[in-house]
Amino acid sequence: MKIKLIPFALCLSVSLASHAADFALTSRDIANDRPLTKREVFNGFGCEGANISPELSWSNAPAGTKSFAVTVYDPDASTGSGWWHWTVFNIPPSIKRLPSGGDHLPVGAIQGRTDYGRSEYGGVCPPLGDKPHHYQFTVWALKVEKLALDAQASGALVGYMLNANVLAKATLTANYSR
Repeated sequence: MKIKLIPFALCLSVSLASHAADFALTSRDIANDRPLTKREVFNGFGCEGANISPELSWSNAPAGTKSFAVTVYDPDASTGSGWWHWTVFNIPPSIKRLPSGGDHLPVGAIQGRTDYGRSEYGGVCPPLGDKPHHYQFTVWALKVEKLALDAQASGALVGYMLNANVLAKATLTANYSR
């Protein structure tokens, strides 16, 4: 009889994946694989939108979650490194929702600097005539209470710290073109 050993890393990966699969992100304002509206579009850079962040809600965070973060990222931007539209971190573990508008963030939450150069939600604004861009709205369950960053932290730096401290993440991917 042959005994087949399964590598520990594979077992751990399957275990984490099964817990992370329960973590979910929903929204009253946007839907997976659906176009965004003018409400979520930036007002500037040639775009004319309301520049309002959508409502985001999450559920079933994994055990051990000590804080949350939310990011909005466009991997299709022709920068070579994508485009960070929003980063919010140090969201307390008791919070399960960000309201639309982003101006009523929980106490202690920090908005990092977007690729527009501002520490606030920066709506979508793909180049005119470009193919539809995919906008990844992601909530991150983190194993740390706080990221040691401030409102001047770039999206890339926030992303690095999120990946170093993630327990699970859930994503809604919407699209937009003009």
